[in-house]
Amino acid sequence: MRYTTLGTETGLRVSEFALGTSNFGTKWATGADQAASKQIFDSFAEAGGTFVDTADTYQQGDSEHYLADFLAVDRDHFVVASKFTFGTAGQTGISKTGNSRKTIVRSLEATLTRLGTDYLDLYWAHSPDGVTPLAEITDTLDDLVRGGKILHGGLSNFAAWQVAQAVASARAGGRNPVIATQFEYSLAARDGERDLIPMAESLSIGGLLYSPLGGGLLTGKYRTSAEGRLTTLNSIIQREDTAQKTAVVDAVLAISAETSMPAAVVAIAWLRARNARSRTALVTIIGPRTLDQLGSYLAALDVELSAEQYDRLDAASAPVLGIPHDSATASRNRVLGGTADSFVRPDEHLVAP
Repeated sequence: MRYTTLGTETGLRVSEFALGTSNFGTKWATGADQAASKQIFDSFAEAGGTFVDTADTYQQGDSEHYLADFLAVDRDHFVVASKFTFGTAGQTGISKTGNSRKTIVRSLEATLTRLGTDYLDLYWAHSPDGVTPLAEITDTLDDLVRGGKILHGGLSNFAAWQVAQAVASARAGGRNPVIATQFEYSLAARDGERDLIPMAESLSIGGLLYSPLGGGLLTGKYRTSAEGRLTTLNSIIQREDTAQKTAVVDAVLAISAETSMPAAVVAIAWLRARNARSRTALVTIIGPRTLDQLGSYLAALDVELSAEQYDRLDAASAPVLGIPHDSATASRNRVLGGTADSFVRPDEHLVAP
């Protein structure tokens, strides 16, 4: 397991994989009981994992309850993140959900109680609520940092312009800035390359990437069965509904056959290599439900794809960036003329070709 700081504007040290714990609990349609969750947690820790990501809504609070027992042995060894916005069992409704100051403060109190700790390393707004002003969210997170209840704040599932505004305004006002953003990213969903990843690199904040297997799509299992998230949750999933996604799954399965590695390992190995090419810290959130699933994620730590294999997957999954990115590329070529392919900016040596 490699380690990094969560962006270059903070010294918060995290493992390159974060353990997502939405499967810790049995109150949803799928999940792991406490004993199975403990095995997953312990195995992750034994592999060197230190970063744990949960939310008050996961398994109606069970995820945080389970983690209280798991973390009690050495709480300060782990970087613990949780989220607010959607509430949990008995805490839903107009006054107990969303991103208002009231909701944030009360949600944090409940989360700290369930986790059996007096602070969080990172506290996320889980999603925009469409109502609360961005300044209210960041000001409240700043107050919680100053009060010692959390060490850092983050924004999950927010647009790049919202995150950029939050970071810039906080820095300009001398407040504790948002240090990271969280969004879906995988070979099946590289939309983050349009704005989110460039924004994170530009502002030197961290990025946490969830659903690295596209909800199971990249394992190829949905070609032979609907078992999994497709039947249990019917959410947070990429479907094989475009020609490009079919080409991506074909490429993953082809390399899997060539290397005798599971398709999941191939997909995570590509993502790990892609993260290493970023100019800021990109951390992959893995969310295993079983020890076998955890083993597939961890196996990717020892896999190096060949340049040809990486490029094949990269080409098959390349996103269409659209406007204004396409026109910006055309403008660069027009301005630089025949030197466009050989012209390198001073900072571009940091990124592998």
